[in-house]
Amino acid sequence: MASQILIDPVTRIEGHAKITIFLDDDGGVKDAQFHVTQVRGFEKFCEGRPYTEMPSLMARICGICPVSHLMASAKACDALLAVRIPKTGANLRRIMNLGQIIQSHALSFFHLSSPDFIIGWDADPKVRNIVGVAQQSPQMALDGIRLRKFGQQVIEILGVKRVHPAWVVPGGVNEPLNQEKKDTILSQIPEMKAITHRTLAWFKNNIGNHRDEISTFANFPTMFMGLVTDEGGLEHYDGKLRFVDASGRKVQEDIEPARYMDYIGEAVEPYSYLKFPYYLPVGYPDGIYRVGPLARLNISDKCGTPEADQELAEFRNLDRGVPMSSFYFHYARLIEILFGLETIEQLLNDPDILSPRVRAFAGPNASEGVGVSEAPRGTLMHHYKIDDDGLITWANLIIATGHNNMAMNRGVTQVAKRFVNGKNLHEGMLNRVEAVIRCYDPCLSCSTHSDGRMAMDVSLVDAGGALVDRITRD
Repeated sequence: MASQILIDPVTRIEGHAKITIFLDDDGGVKDAQFHVTQVRGFEKFCEGRPYTEMPSLMARICGICPVSHLMASAKACDALLAVRIPKTGANLRRIMNLGQIIQSHALSFFHLSSPDFIIGWDADPKVRNIVGVAQQSPQMALDGIRLRKFGQQVIEILGVKRVHPAWVVPGGVNEPLNQEKKDTILSQIPEMKAITHRTLAWFKNNIGNHRDEISTFANFPTMFMGLVTDEGGLEHYDGKLRFVDASGRKVQEDIEPARYMDYIGEAVEPYSYLKFPYYLPVGYPDGIYRVGPLARLNISDKCGTPEADQELAEFRNLDRGVPMSSFYFHYARLIEILFGLETIEQLLNDPDILSPRVRAFAGPNASEGVGVSEAPRGTLMHHYKIDDDGLITWANLIIATGHNNMAMNRGVTQVAKRFVNGKNLHEGMLNRVEAVIRCYDPCLSCSTHSDGRMAMDVSLVDAGGALVDRITRD
């Protein structure tokens, strides 16, 4: 009789999720589903709040990537003000955003995913973790700690706090940079570049050990989407949206971020609180696309910094066409870290970076604003509407992890069909099913929202454990 395998929880990710694998009568895999079990109500409970509170309020969506929400929210508020923020203010925002990307990518690669690369996919989970990495490869563990610390320090130096800094505000930032802070960041960049190059060399030398995983970790044709510069280069803070197909052909480009709703629809499924965005001209579910570091490299004509461009050239020799396997998200993160370090260095050496002109002041001049930036996990969209008093009347968020939802679901099915045998289970099989999700580094606390009435089952128990009352809603 057909049965199911439940992986609950999915480990070494940010947030809570589970995976159900559906078996046929012979123990083969028929299907698999990725369930996101959290519910976040930010789109609703921000209604009635002043738009000026939105950047700080939205940052509370997540303690891992608060800066990403600060950026997208502040950009939406810039649109409500209908102002152009000073160049220095925009560049300081870019530096903080890149600090966020560096620290988050380091966390994903070194702390969450490297145990599989170093300890082994089939190793005992008691040692297949960051402690095991520290014991077996102490330099790798130290490099991960050091690189992540640098990204966090960039955030703290600019914004005073590493988590939930209040420095990014509508119209720019609330304090300019000084020479001491500039020098502190610049002095660390050579060491960070050395770490990144060392890790890239190690990863490229070992990538051949993971051919089975590369071939099955969400390795299928999709479109890719993200921001690019006016010259088609890698972008994380501003720019236009671009869609490319599996051959690298530009499907749609030069999309103004404020027009995202003309190209992206959102579907829901009963087995997950995470919405399923899709490319609207193609429809659901055929309009599948991916975002994030792999997507950004696939849609960009270049990185735009010398060392990252050299790595990008090697990256593009992985496959005959566009790299499709989601395993390559790990590789792409390292290239983006290098790009981030180079770009921070360039921006800090701009003569205007110490300018005191970092903020434009205005009241609300528009009733609607959209802010789009690139979070570590992909394209992040904040869309607000306000009334005449500047109070939020409506908000819509499309979180980076949400864009990848269809790909993650197809990915768990693909890897489960390759590795899982329902009649002869072992832990390494299930670890690979979890690992395809780790490729995307999902931030599930950011990404979950409800559509319509939420199911609810609340029990009230006394100190002795006896049930006092229960409320349920379908």
